[in-house]
Amino acid sequence: MLPREVTQETEKKMLSEYACLSENSRGRDVYEKPCDIRTDFQRDRDRIIHCNAFRRLKHKTQVFLIPKSDHYRTRLTHTLEVSQIARTIARALRLNEDLTEAIALGHDLGHTPFGHDGERMLQKLYPEGDFRHYKQSVRVVEKIERDGAGLNLTWEVKNGILCHTNMTAETLEGVVVKFADKIAYLNHDIEDAVRGGVLDPADIPGDVIKVLGDSKSRRITTLVTDIIKNSDDEIRYSDEVREAHDRLRKFMFDEVYYAEVTNREKDKACHIVEFLYEHYINNKEAMPELYRKIAREDGLEIAVCDFISCMTDEYAIDLFKELCIPKQWIRI
Repeated sequence: MLPREVTQETEKKMLSEYACLSENSRGRDVYEKPCDIRTDFQRDRDRIIHCNAFRRLKHKTQVFLIPKSDHYRTRLTHTLEVSQIARTIARALRLNEDLTEAIALGHDLGHTPFGHDGERMLQKLYPEGDFRHYKQSVRVVEKIERDGAGLNLTWEVKNGILCHTNMTAETLEGVVVKFADKIAYLNHDIEDAVRGGVLDPADIPGDVIKVLGDSKSRRITTLVTDIIKNSDDEIRYSDEVREAHDRLRKFMFDEVYYAEVTNREKDKACHIVEFLYEHYINNKEAMPELYRKIAREDGLEIAVCDFISCMTDEYAIDLFKELCIPKQWIRI
């Protein structure tokens, strides 16, 4: 038997009846001969790790814009933490870890520079205001990667990426990633907010601490353990833990995500995004050929949003400086 076939047989023996078996995938938009060694979900995971959009995540904002420390999360470190939490849950529930990991690693590939502030600005600029980072993540893997050829991922991975924020995925693996995403960002954002002086740990509501724990590690352990204890054909928390999780999430939005110090630079970031949008709408020939091609196929506004959403924070700032700040000249 080929290594892939051995893995597929092992999945049948070891995984839960609720797991998505790799051999049962709905497949890819363009047929590809199966790999001798890897299952389709393993191939998807590898394609995501090696793609340009994944590497750019290390220079994209998580919460704090342009942090002056190496220890703040970026979109890449957030993605890795989501992957770790999701795999832990998937393994305990005997779900397909490879599918879970592929979804987790790809879930934020379409995120904009400057985090959700960049996303909100592109929502205002995008045709009919329909820009969402989860939709853009699917667009990245279908339309933008590999110079427009896309990664040709399986249906299950793309569905999990699309549904990781507001919708419910068709696989339990996709639902696990949705839960893991919230567990990761709530808890690591607390740590970053404390480091940045935005939050005092003593401010976290006592009833939340009583249920979830008084440290990042304890809270993650409580949330993950509760999911594992209460899930079968549906991924769920117990009522007590779900209520504590929701209170913590509301607290974080009120005290951190919408806090003045967190949002102090957001108007500048939004101005950069808006300026670049207007510039390339009026100077489409200045975009790389890939985006000029997208403009011809899908429309200029969509192409410009694609171009900007793929930028890192640093690249967007450098472009803005190049376009707006006079260059120093030297007399020879």
